[in-house]
Amino acid sequence: MFIGEYHHTIDDKGRLTIPSKIREELGEHFIVTRGMDHCLFIYKQEDWNRIIQNYKELPNTKDARNFMRFFLSGATIQEFDKQGRINISSPLVSYASLEKECIIIGVNDRLEIWSKESWENLLEENEDQFSDLADHLFGN
Repeated sequence: MFIGEYHHTIDDKGRLTIPSKIREELGEHFIVTRGMDHCLFIYKQEDWNRIIQNYKELPNTKDARNFMRFFLSGATIQEFDKQGRINISSPLVSYASLEKECIIIGVNDRLEIWSKESWENLLEENEDQFSDLADHLFGN
């Protein structure tokens, strides 16, 4: 399970250092793709395989096709370089508006990579609703 918040920088070549304790959990190969809300998702290979299996069972509807195009077209198989960095493709950097400062968060079965500005905006916009969201999702 991934948890926590980590602050790192991305360089001009799209290289982003991933914290060492997360690198061990991710394994040798993993997937980076477009996520929801203009962030990037990182999945362990075995979790990605389960997601793909679920997608294969979706009906061939316009919504399913469009979602799969969006989600899968940006996906790349990644591995760490010797410095523990990943190389994020320019379309993904652009999609998530990644500039210098990035936030990596653990969200159970995946990691998310956010631009610092987008992450701070999300927190600010939803901070007052956090308690209401918990009540709605989990009851009393």
